[in-house]
Amino acid sequence: MQQRGIRPDALEALLDYGRARYLHSKGREVVFFDKKARARLENDRPAAAREAARVSLTYAVIGSDGTVITVGHRYRRQRRA
Repeated sequence: MQQRGIRPDALEALLDYGRARYLHSKGREVVFFDKKARARLENDRPAAAREAARVSLTYAVIGSDGTVITVGHRYRRQRRA
């Protein structure tokens, strides 16, 4: 997180409001912001609304046991499964 410039509160918002998509490799999930998740974040946390654009490009990979494996910034669009 520190190397990629992602703050702990951004990760917390991502895990609370983000959309999870199952990855077929070893039971992992990727959590990211889509339009609906970003709107929920802006409605529930107005203070986070000004940071929503920067936070909206963040993703996290979650292991099958619920631990955060890695976080990063998306540069490409998530394709629908």
